[in-house]
This record gives sequence, C-alpha cells and structure tokens, in this order.
Amino acid sequence: MGHPQVAGVGLTHFGKHPERTTRDMFAEAGLTALDDAGVDSDDIESVFYGNFIGEVSEDQGHMGPISAEALGIDAPATRIESACASSGVAVREAVKNVRSGESDAVIVGGAERMNNLGTAETTASLALAADDLYEVRVGMTFPGAYALMADAYFEEYGGSREDLAYIAQKNHANAVDNEFAQFQYEIDIDDALDAPPVAEPLHLYDACPVTDGAAAAVIVSEEYAANNNLDIDVRVTGSGQGSDNLALQDREYLTQTPAATNAANEAFDDATIGPADVDLAEVHDCFTIAEVLALESMGIFDHGDGINAARRGDTLPEGDIPVNLSGGLKAKGHPVGATGAAQIAEMTRLLRGDHHNSEYVSDSSVGITHNAGGTVASTVVHVLEVDQWVMLAMLDTMNYSRQLMRVMATISSAKMSMGHCHHDVYAHTVVQLILKKCHSPMQGKSLHTQRSMSRLHGSAKTLRIMSWSSIMDRCSWQDNSLVLMIMISRTGLMLQSNSVTRQKQANRSWRSFRLENNTSSLLAGIVSFSSFKIWDERLNTWY
Repeated sequence: MGHPQVAGVGLTHFGKHPERTTRDMFAEAGLTALDDAGVDSDDIESVFYGNFIGEVSEDQGHMGPISAEALGIDAPATRIESACASSGVAVREAVKNVRSGESDAVIVGGAERMNNLGTAETTASLALAADDLYEVRVGMTFPGAYALMADAYFEEYGGSREDLAYIAQKNHANAVDNEFAQFQYEIDIDDALDAPPVAEPLHLYDACPVTDGAAAAVIVSEEYAANNNLDIDVRVTGSGQGSDNLALQDREYLTQTPAATNAANEAFDDATIGPADVDLAEVHDCFTIAEVLALESMGIFDHGDGINAARRGDTLPEGDIPVNLSGGLKAKGHPVGATGAAQIAEMTRLLRGDHHNSEYVSDSSVGITHNAGGTVASTVVHVLEVDQWVMLAMLDTMNYSRQLMRVMATISSAKMSMGHCHHDVYAHTVVQLILKKCHSPMQGKSLHTQRSMSRLHGSAKTLRIMSWSSIMDRCSWQDNSLVLMIMISRTGLMLQSNSVTRQKQANRSWRSFRLENNTSSLLAGIVSFSSFKIWDERLNTWY
C-alpha cells in the first residue's frame, strides 16, 4: 500500500489553560491539521484519539466519539490510553490502519487537561501510570522513580547534575521561538544547578511542567494523496512499539530501557534504516535523564556516552544529531495524552521546512520520534522521512549543507578533469565518482562523516522516477544545477543497474530531459566551470 503520508498537522499552545476542555483543544488542533492538509472532513474514515486522565480531570470517559464530534466527523473513533504514550500509540494504530488499506484518510491526535487540578491531585493522577501495588502505595512518584534511574546511571556510567543541566539549557534554548511552547525563555547552567530539588539528583529544571494542550495529524495513503493532488512532503516509513515490566523493582536494568530498544529496532527494520541514518530526533524527555536513556537505548549513542552529548554539542541544533529542536517535553510542555502526536507534528514541520528551527536540519531527510509511558514501560518509535527533492529545495533557500557541497565538489572535479565530453558519459562518470566516495571505507571516520556518507548514498539511491517536466515544475530553484544533480544521480545509478529495464528507463529519462529543457543550452550554462566557481571558493575553507 506504500508509506502513509503526513498530510497536515495542528497544535494548540501548550501551557496553563485550565478553562479549556479537552474537546475544545482537540477541535482547534484537529481542524488546524485538516486545513493544513487540505483534506475535507467528510473524507476522514477513522479517528484515533489519545488521552490519559480524562476520567479524573474531567469526569469523562468514552472520549472517542467526543473527539470525532468535536471535528464534525462521522467516522469510527477510538480512544487509546497508554499513559504518556497514549497518542504515540494512537499514531501507530493510525499508520497501521492506512497501511492495511482499511482507510485512505484518518486523523489522529490527543489532548490532556491537567491544570484544572491541584498539585496533589495532578501528582496522584499521573501516578496511575505506575504500579499501584508495589510503587504507588509505598509513596513512589515519577520524580522519585526517575531520580532512582539517574542515581543508578551515575553509579554505573558516571556523569553529574551538570551534565543534565546542559540538556535542560539546550531544550529551553530550542523552545524560545516555538510559538506553541510553554516555556519560551532561556536558562543557563547555573539556573539549572541552583534550582530547588525535586527528588535528588533531579532539580526543578530537570523536570517537565504540568501542561494543557492538544495535537493532531492527518495521515493519508499514497493513493489518496495522488488522487486528490495533495502536495505532501513527509512519510511515516517506520513504526515500532515495546513494553517492559511496570514496576522498577521488576526490571533487569535501571540504566537502560528495553522497551525503547525494542520499539526502535522494530521501527528501524520497518524503515530499512539504522541508527546511523537518523538525522534528528524528538525524544520523551519528561526528565533530563530520560533524554539520555532514550538516545542510548535506541542506539543513537553507546551506553554511557549519551550523558555528555549535550555538553559536547552533539545534540545541539548545530550538532551531529539535533535532539528536541521543539524544546522537548522539558520546555515545550507535556500534555500527557497529546505528547506523542505533538512529536509527529513538530517533526513533520522540521522536515518540511516550516518550523522555527528547520534551518538547522535543512540537509536532513530522516527523523525519529520517541514517546514513552510511565518509567518507559511503554514506548513507541516512529521514523519520518522527507522526499529528497524537498530536502534539496530547502537547501536552496537556506545554507548549503556539507552533503550538497561534497556532491557539487565531485561534479566540479569531474568537469575539470573530463573537459567537454559527451553528456551521457559525463553523467555516468560523475555518479561513479559519487558512489566511490560513498563506498569508501567507513572505519576510522567520525560518526558525523559516516552519517553524511550514508545520507548521500541514500539520497542517490532513493530518487523517484518522474518526468523531468514534473521535477522542473515542482522546483522553485534559481540555480538549476540542483536539478542537474538529481538528473545525474538518478540516470547514472540506473545505467549501472543490472536490470535492462532500469537501463532503458534511464536512457528514456535522459532523452526526455534533453528534449524538454533544451539540454544543449542548459548544460552549457550549468556544467560550465563558471557555474561551479562560487562553490569552489566556498569549498576551499573545508573540503
């Protein structure tokens, strides 16, 4: 059935909104998502809604039909509860529903109202996600549980409160310009270290806030998108879910979260990628230590290495793998039943280029979301990918990436070494050089270099077959050398294929491009040395 497409997303402001009901907030998020998608509510065939404590905060169960009614939708509606992972699981069910062909268009999301309760009542409500018999009755709270996990981590791997403070500082900085975030202000390391304790070693700025809010996404099939002329950039290519024993005392580890490992492995296998292919992540940082555990359990960092990632700069916006560019639960907020869907909404906007922090991931094509319930007894991981032509279009309006620079440098080198040759031979040779660069030994190279090479090779391998007029129509690039890069990569890879059919497709595609775009004059301008002179000057500083 193809990969489900994220057609549109919607969010409410996350913060203190005790006067608003969950149905009111979900209506805002859901209608925004439908408008963003350009999908009529009459086309929605299923509704999936995540909520955790509606029975406590609003004396309301049976919330599935209410969620559909709030959007004016007449379709089967299901409420899903999995503690803090409620809407993450809802997204997974929505993805499975579309993949199976049961529905062509669904809306999924969640909402939570918490600030109408007092602090004690909110704490007791959230404790419903812990083991009542073995944890809650003896006074365990979630700050206390994550404090135990942090202590165990420090004892096994090392680390300090200061390492956690760097995570808090990063996520607050990421949320400053997020219009939906609860905390839109920065903190420094001293602010985090000097904050009052919640449960040692965790202090106030190590914990996420109590939040009201809602999020939604419209997910459609490839067939629906094509039939309705929807211009969709982001696909859900992988989905995974894992579980663990509920009580910490029954866990094999306090310093690892196997539910996250299992969910990530399933999602990566589903998307046919690995941890090294991930460009950015939105993870469930209900406490700062939770970000560390999430990244290590998913294989993004080795065990014991994630605690220093923010301090080293690896997870900063300019780092190798930006984490929680939305601000995360820590600063964006954590309306429990909405968080998983909110991660999907934030990741979609980051990948398609309309997020306040998209500039930092302009060369990225693979993002993951990690949504956990309780002390990670439940976890859902999703892989979202953006079409390659969208990624390249973003590069034209933002800073050029190192990945693009490497490709253009290779093209430029080939031009200078080959002189004026037949264009077919030129294209074939350039792609050979690109693939040779991508397949050079990985051993000894930095993780950043390995990821860049992997993304470059993946970009060349996954470019779609489409007419050149279609490509030109969809691109608004002033510099058509980017179009040439796509043409070269796709044609050259096909010419190297053992499949006679694919070789014929490549030749037809090349001839089509030449006919549709007056190649003799186009290539004369694009492939000339002068076209690459600016890039060569930029490359002198690093290549």
